[in-house]
Amino acid sequence: MKLLYSNHAVKQMFVRGISTDEIEYILKNGETIMEYPEDKPYPSKLLFAFCNKRPLHLVYSYNTQDDTYVIITSYEPSLDVWENDFKTRKK
Repeated sequence: MKLLYSNHAVKQMFVRGISTDEIEYILKNGETIMEYPEDKPYPSKLLFAFCNKRPLHLVYSYNTQDDTYVIITSYEPSLDVWENDFKTRKK
């Protein structure tokens, strides 16, 4: 699996204590909770998974030409924004 981390993703992973192992785990095991087909240069998706008992979200896109996952950002979802399932955005 080829991964390309955006500068933003690397900075946020460092600040938020999210490892590359956790990113790979979410890519392999995460549940797609939102899709953004209009994103450029590639459509993107929001994944959710528990890693080490911590809920995490990952936004990525997939470059089909290069067979590369582009990691855009990752974060721990806030209950201020998300329901208790961490998959449903509050209205």
